[in-house]
Amino acid sequence: MSLVKQIDTDTIAAMKAKDAERTGVLRMVKAAFKTREIEKREPLTDAEAQQVLTTMIKQRRESIEQFQKGGRADLAGKEAWEITVIEAYMPKAASEEEIRQLVEEAIAELAVSGDDLGPKDMGTAMKAVQARIQQKGLRADGRMVSEMVKARLAK
Repeated sequence: MSLVKQIDTDTIAAMKAKDAERTGVLRMVKAAFKTREIEKREPLTDAEAQQVLTTMIKQRRESIEQFQKGGRADLAGKEAWEITVIEAYMPKAASEEEIRQLVEEAIAELAVSGDDLGPKDMGTAMKAVQARIQQKGLRADGRMVSEMVKARLAK
């Protein structure tokens, strides 16, 4: 079942169970999917739907930061709960160790070409690491991947 159809089915189930909070989050997800479909003028693929979910998670993480700075723990908690609902539809998140291993593999492969890799090769290394993460069917926080690649290239 496609991700969009899964969200539709789960929204109906949440409404029948009278779970108002979950229904609200799933409706937000459906609205984001619909907006993206309208922009694109055709139905979303699963990869594009995951991209929308990734964006929603990133927005909520930024909101949590802002709410915590503003002393609104109640709103930060609500956003964190929304993240857990949305993450249920995402692929498994890669652990820090898995990301570190993928960074090492990708940089070792790039270094085989004989080039001495340095900070100037950040873009090339990031593309290689992101491709490996996607190939394994995992997802990773871009900021964490970037920091690990930067640290590895600085050596």
